[in-house]
Amino acid sequence: MKLDEFLHNLHFDIDKVSPSDWKVDWEDAPLSYKLYQGLPVVPFSLDVPLTLKESEVPIKPNLQRMGHFLWYIYGHTQFSQSVYTTDPAPDLMESYRRFVPSGGALYPNELYVYLKLNDLPLGIYHYDVAHHRLVLLREGNFDSYLSRALGNRCDLSTCFGTVFVSTMFWKNYYKYNNFSYRLQGLDTGVLMGQLLEVAKRFGFESGVYYQFLDQSINHLLGLSEHEESVYSIVPLSVEPTIWSTLCSDKEGTFSANELSQEITAIHPNHYVRSRRVKPFPMLTKMNESSMFESTESFRQISPHKYFIDNYEILPLPDIKRQLYDLASACRQRFSPDVDFTMRNVSLHQLATLLKEASESFSYRNDLDSTFQKSVSRVSLYLCLYKVEGIPDGAYKYDSEAHALSQINPGDHRLKLQNSMTGSNVNLFQVPLCLDVVGEKDHLVRTMGYRGYRIQQMEAGMLVQRLLLTASALGMGGHPLLGFKTQSSDEIYNIHSQEKTSLIQLPIGHYRDRPWLRGNLHS
Repeated sequence: MKLDEFLHNLHFDIDKVSPSDWKVDWEDAPLSYKLYQGLPVVPFSLDVPLTLKESEVPIKPNLQRMGHFLWYIYGHTQFSQSVYTTDPAPDLMESYRRFVPSGGALYPNELYVYLKLNDLPLGIYHYDVAHHRLVLLREGNFDSYLSRALGNRCDLSTCFGTVFVSTMFWKNYYKYNNFSYRLQGLDTGVLMGQLLEVAKRFGFESGVYYQFLDQSINHLLGLSEHEESVYSIVPLSVEPTIWSTLCSDKEGTFSANELSQEITAIHPNHYVRSRRVKPFPMLTKMNESSMFESTESFRQISPHKYFIDNYEILPLPDIKRQLYDLASACRQRFSPDVDFTMRNVSLHQLATLLKEASESFSYRNDLDSTFQKSVSRVSLYLCLYKVEGIPDGAYKYDSEAHALSQINPGDHRLKLQNSMTGSNVNLFQVPLCLDVVGEKDHLVRTMGYRGYRIQQMEAGMLVQRLLLTASALGMGGHPLLGFKTQSSDEIYNIHSQEKTSLIQLPIGHYRDRPWLRGNLHS
């Protein structure tokens, strides 16, 4: 299958992506976390702060503070037991929860950190989620190496740490087959959204680098590119730092092959549990086609122009940004399915949700020119039902004007429900159904095949901001990919604009689920 055809089918013809006879080998499922063996470890304390209300004073963290930071991003936070049947002797479904959602709760991502802390040996570490600790992969100073892998666009000498977000392909391929490629980009984005939001509360400055020399970075971390690859890099600083989007000409360009030869290869042992790891040639092919071999390939994306329409504009009430307790919102975040229950949403709640999520989504990255006002590459469309003061219908949210454009009046819940490929969510009980919309070409024309995963990551980042804000407002959201994209595109009349829905997010009130939960912290 050609790569363009593969990406098209991921969104518009899912049945062609994976074989019809695919069977999930549940007995041979991989772990949802990576376990390194035989390497030095540094344990963290589980005595974490229980509130994150305001941004901290920018101070270089110590080891304990870094542990709190990583735990709030991706640590195991709860253990739960649930029952989904009325059988007299039902099976218990047990799971470890984190503060970010993941398709099938499989968590295909891993976190690595390059740390320069006073109470820790300088080097490259893996965050061991299962034991809440660091595993030392390489000891030493890699400022120069990493800076050149980023095209000398960040002054890493002033950064106390750098986070690498990777994807392990098998961790959700075993269940979703080729469809996992779409999930992996979105899961990575959700995790990045959480990372950036937590960084704000800890007083850290951050920036996202989507463009880097893949082979050099994977070589630094000791990753096998046929198994796992880094998707994004996030430097962290509390000092004034150069955050550039243009490669420096001081040292010229670099190739991944030349840079990788400067340090020896490492092949640390790790455990995934699966005894029969099946090949995933399409994921490997997509990853190889997305890689950058030279810093000459780095580029920027020109700001998109707004599409001018003649729809009726409904201004939303002016809302002051609310600095909610992030820790509380994380603990309360819940993905309802059959738990949604219809309750009206006020105009103030809707305005707060849209404004807070959109404004918190603004972030420093290497795609937008620092001299131009960036225009979001993903946007929000939504179907509303019984929202106070707003007629039922389909709308587009204009974040600049903080207003809604009415596209298609009426109650669209039946069409939305019929477009679902599953039956796990009753959309008749949901007052807000949001769609994150992006370019139909998935940025491939400007960024090559790397553009696809960048678009999915940005969509996931916006989804996480929406989920956190909804949680702070006492509501829940359930990210959905099991829907017919064409149906949503018709509701919003966006097919003619070369745009499409990337992910759907029903948001509303819910009733408590009958389950047992235990917090995993002191």
